[in-house]
Amino acid sequence: MASSAQLKARGFLLIASFFAVLIAIFMPLFPGVHGGKVNGLDYLDNFFNQLSKGSAYYIQDQMSKAQKVAGQEFATSMKMKTTEEAALTAKLFTTNGIPAEIDETKVKVSGDFGAMLTIMLKDADLMYHNDGAAIAAKYGVDERKVLLSWYNSLSAMEKDLTKAEKFAQAKLVKNCMTKAIEPAYNYYKVEAKPVKAEIVLLVAALSFYVIYTIWYGFGLLYLFEGLGIKLNH
Repeated sequence: MASSAQLKARGFLLIASFFAVLIAIFMPLFPGVHGGKVNGLDYLDNFFNQLSKGSAYYIQDQMSKAQKVAGQEFATSMKMKTTEEAALTAKLFTTNGIPAEIDETKVKVSGDFGAMLTIMLKDADLMYHNDGAAIAAKYGVDERKVLLSWYNSLSAMEKDLTKAEKFAQAKLVKNCMTKAIEPAYNYYKVEAKPVKAEIVLLVAALSFYVIYTIWYGFGLLYLFEGLGIKLNH
């Protein structure tokens, strides 16, 4: 049976080493994606983003669905938040040969429904594969602004189509937003990595999380018991 002094010493060592490791985690000691050093949280955040990116690719599937409605005519009026946003939205459509009329913050477009979605999905595919330069060169606008504008356009379009009770088209628009535009934007400049290739680091990271949590818990347990405080359920 350990004495109170031994329990306090054991608890203090565990707590002190826990915070020493915590300080190290927040220091720029780990390799960054674009060179230089980053802290442990940024390093692991990027690591898990790289692993999850590979499982978030649904763009080809959405393209196949868009091709099935190729030739289907549509017309919609999208209400944007500002006149600047409306102007950018209209520019993206007209650059791709789709007529767009601006009425203050509203943008009216019409044409081939499948072709329109395919244009957006191709831009999303470029963004997903980190080729934002091609998008910026095409529109003369920062690639992130382009994808954000497409997202906002689809969001407004979904509302208008739902209001008109065109539920099948609204559903397809919603899927293009959430399964193509959104992940392409969120994972931009993240290099996708297969889980199998990084399984050792993945297991090590998850194991460390569990051990590190237990480490802190036992440190408190020994320290409190050394002080005569009993922890009960």
